[in-house]
Amino acid sequence: MAFTRTVPILRSFDEAKAREFYLDWLGFTIDWEHRFEPDLPLYLQISRDGLVLHISEHHGDATPGSHIRVEMTDLRALHVELTAKRYKNNRPGLETPSWGGLAMTITDPAGNRITFSQGR
Repeated sequence: MAFTRTVPILRSFDEAKAREFYLDWLGFTIDWEHRFEPDLPLYLQISRDGLVLHISEHHGDATPGSHIRVEMTDLRALHVELTAKRYKNNRPGLETPSWGGLAMTITDPAGNRITFSQGR
């Protein structure tokens, strides 16, 4: 037996804001999207550089205000990239946690937090 991947599901309430945040600002691409019918909630998979997330408008799929931690390399490069885009709703800073390394926490339009973390 082997666990092959974890895919967090994050709640969304506004498709346009979620697309602006995750695609335009964070640079994810859509792998696939699904609706049972045209006027029903959206469920989509997005990815960027090996990170895969599911974004869901379905009320039972996830709790708004969740927090996930993403370990990565070259966090400073991501910070420079995001800062240069001058996204009006989020201007994250780099933090140095007491245990070392670097961290940057961002909050999406549904109140979910993503902490990008780089070890020492």
